Amino acid sequence: MNGLQPPPSDLADEANHGDDFIRTYKAWKGSNVFILGGRFIFGPDVRSLFLTIFLIVAPVAVFCVFVARKLLDDFPHHLGISIMAVVVALTSSDLVLLLLASGRDPGIIPRNLHPPEPEDYEGMTEVQPGQTPPLRIPRTKDVVVNGISVKIKYCDTCMLYRPPRCSHCSICNNCVNKFDHHCPWVGQCIGLRNYRFFFMFIFSTTLLCLYVHGFCWVYIRRIMDGEETTIWKAMTKTPASIALIIYTFISVWFVGGLTVFHLYLISTNQSTYENFRYRYDRHENPYNKGVLKNFLEVFCTSIPPSKINLRAKVPKEAATSPRTTAGDFIGPNKGNTFGEIAMGRKPVWEEALGDIRDYEGELSVDDIDKNGGLPDVSPDLSRILPPGRSNWGRNSERWEISPEILPLSKIGESKRMNGMSNTESTNRNQQYETK
Repeated sequence: MNGLQPPPSDLADEANHGDDFIRTYKAWKGSNVFILGGRFIFGPDVRSLFLTIFLIVAPVAVFCVFVARKLLDDFPHHLGISIMAVVVALTSSDLVLLLLASGRDPGIIPRNLHPPEPEDYEGMTEVQPGQTPPLRIPRTKDVVVNGISVKIKYCDTCMLYRPPRCSHCSICNNCVNKFDHHCPWVGQCIGLRNYRFFFMFIFSTTLLCLYVHGFCWVYIRRIMDGEETTIWKAMTKTPASIALIIYTFISVWFVGGLTVFHLYLISTNQSTYENFRYRYDRHENPYNKGVLKNFLEVFCTSIPPSKINLRAKVPKEAATSPRTTAGDFIGPNKGNTFGEIAMGRKPVWEEALGDIRDYEGELSVDDIDKNGGLPDVSPDLSRILPPGRSNWGRNSERWEISPEILPLSKIGESKRMNGMSNTESTNRNQQYETK
């Protein structure tokens, strides 16, 4: 998504540079939403951000009108005004932190235009008969972090090996550095570059809930003392305070519990994803530097610059294309449809082999034409071939049958011949009976 209409300056720049270049955010392959010409980047569920703002602003407005305003004259030396001022300041800082967490790059790793070269390929272009060419890129690699071996995985969508602590967000469709989670209330991934603001947002929201909750009870107490009545009668005189007490009580369990949980994660230098995926309490955490240094790393270190420049100019026709060598793909996505690659699905070669086994009675060596192409045996078979490649031989590319599939094709050939013999015998018997 490209979000709103680009500003006039972008249109003027594109006119000056011709139609061959466009802004990076316009050619973005992720699912993000951009506003103000790519200056702000949001997740695809950015609409939930408006709901979050409403859930913050509406209760504060009710508090200011029905509670804080009534307390303005109840405190000496104009201290009643400070009640209103503090709640406005807490709300303003809360909204600013929310926008900082939601509208900035969380730490997206740029995609590669081509898959990396396999380390063991060594320029090998000729394959001996009966040998399978080295088309697969290793799914994982081992790297050492603080003396501990850590596995990094290959991302099919972004065509890169993810750095340590990086993960691919299936909602935003991007690899995010130090990925924590995708927050639907913020409408953005939480990662290396916005985690600090996310924690400060939930912490300030917790303080805001406690502040409103506490002064609602103060107002009820003022009514009890002024009218010398019971707490129940005082509560009936301010239904707005009762509604705010219930609302903030429920909210503080959510945001307060989340704050406590992330305090634990920060103290142990974990992310939410790592805590649920790896369980470092059972294994040694290679990133833990001690409680004090872990907090300093989150709050006192400079935020690294973004690795993406959404305002940069890129060729208009720039697209990710697989690299080929001697007509064969060397990337890990061979045989995957575009939909599977775009969704980040890992290639499962056993599924493709199982599909071919299902057609062992229909597909045979004789069914392959002289140019090496495959016939249209069934519409279902086409899903295991790349789009537009149902006949690879006719497109000047090679389709080679691997040694594992050849025995299956021979079985299919024998079954086909047996089926033809049975059909011929049946036809002859029918002709004889007719005569």
